[in-house]
Amino acid sequence: MHYYRYSNVEVSCWYKYLLFSYNIVFWLAGVAFLAAGLWAWSEKGVLSDLTKVTGLHGLDPVVLVLLVGIVMFTLGFAGCVGALRENICLLKLFFFYSFFLLELAASVLAFLFQDWVRDRVKEFFENNIKSYRDDIDLQNLIDSLQKINHCCGAQGPDDWDFNIYFNCSSESKSREKCGVPFSCCIPDPA
Repeated sequence: MHYYRYSNVEVSCWYKYLLFSYNIVFWLAGVAFLAAGLWAWSEKGVLSDLTKVTGLHGLDPVVLVLLVGIVMFTLGFAGCVGALRENICLLKLFFFYSFFLLELAASVLAFLFQDWVRDRVKEFFENNIKSYRDDIDLQNLIDSLQKINHCCGAQGPDDWDFNIYFNCSSESKSREKCGVPFSCCIPDPA
């Protein structure tokens, strides 16, 4: 097996040891989770009689702690060794699985708090619709999103009533009163 070494240092020592110190903390946290899980199983008597693991009818929370510990231990170890040895394969493994776990955690949290997320997203879109004409970059972004997705507003065309230029109230002096932006319109194929 051939190992390729570079003639000059590819990674700054500062970054190398910063990444190592971060990973050592991550690795030690994994060891702590593993230790806590094994301690909890020993208190339950599972370690003395492993048949108790299969006798559980529900999910034992200790299994979750042990799984988190194993994943953190493995990722921390891969990150530490990868940083010290400048092993690209281990560093790629560390970063790939770290981002994968972050995405997994974000999706689980979004699922658990979906009502809260839905309210924040709706509030975000309503605020952007209100300030549609205030910023040309925001206007171009909303127009392109509406054209690409063949939609109008966040929930529907009625959302444009939040904007003072498209509102149907009698105070509005805009030419676009009671309308929607052109990006909401379906283009005539002829």
